Amino acid sequence: MSRTTTVIVTGSSSGIGLDIARAFLADGANVVLNGRDGERLAKAAAGLGQPGRVAAVAGGIGDAATGRALVDAAVERFGGVDVLVNNAGTFASKPFTEVTEEELDGFLNGNLRGTYLTTQAVVRQLRAQGRGGSVINIGTVLVDHALAGLPASAPVISKGGVHALTTTLAAELAADGIRVNLVAPGIVRSPLHDGSDVDALGGVHLLDRVGEVSEVSEAVVYLAGAGFVTGHALRVDGGHVAGRAL
Repeated sequence: MSRTTTVIVTGSSSGIGLDIARAFLADGANVVLNGRDGERLAKAAAGLGQPGRVAAVAGGIGDAATGRALVDAAVERFGGVDVLVNNAGTFASKPFTEVTEEELDGFLNGNLRGTYLTTQAVVRQLRAQGRGGSVINIGTVLVDHALAGLPASAPVISKGGVHALTTTLAAELAADGIRVNLVAPGIVRSPLHDGSDVDALGGVHLLDRVGEVSEVSEAVVYLAGAGFVTGHALRVDGGHVAGRAL
């Protein structure tokens, strides 16, 4: 009988992260959810309707203890961990000269430092298990193709660090059989855009529409099982980087 895959998904109490968790459950995996708001996280876990295959750990990933707690939950509930999806992060648009030190630190802490520390905790466990594994980071196409009308230097440089981390860890961890990849979404319909006309932004993509969270989830599940793919940034961006429609 084959062993069931166990997946940790950070920032999974709503939006893209929750849909990623749902997609892995549909694929037969166990899932460890994470979010800063314990009550909201518990509600998300209950809503998935798979109590025997879902665990939840509340806490911000900027705290190294959260990464360790996620690993502990995976080991105690499901016997180990196989996949980490570093989805947790924040984003906000603000002109460069108006960004405060506190705001900059917040993006660097939540997006980059948190991804780094959580990955450390999971990689230690993957090495101890000795059967390889997969790490999938969530970046952004804005690292490769910025928008003049969307000033977002602070979150984008923090995500740029995540892109760099993906490449360097793919090289460092290959000998351990640990693959490290990244999904770079374009503009996606998610709670991040609540209250705004997100469809009005679809024109920045060649396909002339915004993405759906399920399309990001499909890419993440693919990379989790793509045994000959590592160090790759998979754009799920409707052609945002490739070009523009006339």
